[in-house]
Amino acid sequence: MNENGAIPHSSKPTHYTLLGLHPSASVIEIRRAYRELSKRYHPDTTDLSASDATAKFQQLNEAYATLSNPERRFTYDLKIGYSPFGVIQPPPSFNKFIPSGYDWTKSAYLDATDRPLSGGELFALFILVVTFVGCLILAVAIGITRGDSVSPTAITQQLSNITSVTTPF
Repeated sequence: MNENGAIPHSSKPTHYTLLGLHPSASVIEIRRAYRELSKRYHPDTTDLSASDATAKFQQLNEAYATLSNPERRFTYDLKIGYSPFGVIQPPPSFNKFIPSGYDWTKSAYLDATDRPLSGGELFALFILVVTFVGCLILAVAIGITRGDSVSPTAITQQLSNITSVTTPF
């Protein structure tokens, strides 16, 4: 810490700044940036002095080796203070006491009419209706192919046959 109490920033650039990338860069972007910069700073192809080119090329290799390995990249991100995950903050009223006489009918979680159905929910309902209609059509088709009749007279006739069999008279 310096005399102001602040943590001084390292003069060494991060691997991301060496490659000219944001910490949320994808693996493809990292590879593309590394290839472009390695061609530019390779000691055999650059106009820089051999010692400067070699140092820059070694830094690029180290940065790429760290960022191309998922485990090493995660550890490095934690080290520099970057988190790819959004931090979830509790709502401000999280620890607020809710009285026992609270009107739960005002809760958005219990009232389904507060919001329209999402696309996924509408699709699920559509699939449910199509399945139900398909089952009905299949049941009717099977009944017709077997020769079963579903007319009211056939049902009453079957019921009378059942009652005549079960009655001893």
